[in-house]
Amino acid sequence: MSPTPPTSPEPESEPDLRHHGDAEVRADGAGLVDLAVNVRTGTPPQWLRDHLAATLADLAAYPDGTAARAAVAARHARPADEVLLTAGAAEAFVLLARVLAPRHVAVVHPQFTEPEAALRDAGHDVRRVLLSPADGFRLTDGAVPESADLVVLGNPTNPTSVLHPAAVVAALARPGRTLVIDEAFMDTVPGETESLASARDLPGRVVVLRSLTKTWGLAGLRIGYVLGPAPLIAALAAAQPLWPVSTPALAAAEACSTPAALAEAEQAARELALWRDHLLKGLAAFPDVRVHGDPAASFVLIELPGADAVRARLREHGFAVRRGDTFPGLGPDWLRIAVRDEPTTDRLLAALGAVLAR
Repeated sequence: MSPTPPTSPEPESEPDLRHHGDAEVRADGAGLVDLAVNVRTGTPPQWLRDHLAATLADLAAYPDGTAARAAVAARHARPADEVLLTAGAAEAFVLLARVLAPRHVAVVHPQFTEPEAALRDAGHDVRRVLLSPADGFRLTDGAVPESADLVVLGNPTNPTSVLHPAAVVAALARPGRTLVIDEAFMDTVPGETESLASARDLPGRVVVLRSLTKTWGLAGLRIGYVLGPAPLIAALAAAQPLWPVSTPALAAAEACSTPAALAEAEQAARELALWRDHLLKGLAAFPDVRVHGDPAASFVLIELPGADAVRARLREHGFAVRRGDTFPGLGPDWLRIAVRDEPTTDRLLAALGAVLAR
């Protein structure tokens, strides 16, 4: 007999699905070191800023996404009709929620909350699949119900930083099911080793979402894209307004898909891995701090008693970190910390030590 899938009923107290890391550094967050938002520091790089600035001369014309779409398609070895450019990955979640008509939706948590919020806004009944810290927040056999005809999963997952093996994710694909994989942080993984962005031979409909926000520092520009079967891409495009992506955003998509840009992103991912190791070694010195699984992205999820109070005290020391209780499956004893350079991490660790010693 197969194990009972760890789906969850509606909890008594719903987490705030619309809370995101930027809320930690707005309003009274001026002057804080931002460890709550997972955008790479020092971005956009100067060459990209110059490239975007040059597009201002073309703003009188309506945007034309042909070249950008072709560049993204070539980057992932797909035909152009399997690519949809969007105003960030967040728009893609809304489009999917409006276009798809699933009977049984399964969203794997803890993960980025916007997919579930978009599905609920569109009237879908969402069933949560809660992964366990005891398993390192990894997918286990039977976790996703066979009845689910729409499955949403992050890889690597925000906020757990877990990178699921491509074979394990691909095993969720089957005829009659739409499998949506949020790969917004895949370019923070050296070699993008577990990506399914170029996979075109899996059963059912496999949809991969990507974002240029994290590595390139383009949260304010709003640019992402969807990769998937051409008929579904066409249906999603039909649900978009006219000219949904601006000329500067299209220029960013094209420029960040070049071999030179991909090489730069790869180098940044390798440097990030070293910085993450430094952070993990520092956190290991605190007996009350636990890290579950093997973090692989640009952030680390930690568990410690009284984390919410610790977060408030870290603000007094000049650091903003992301609260964990707004993610389904977590609670007030969880924090997400963005990976930064070693000197910044050392200052954070010193502040954390002072907070925990109180």
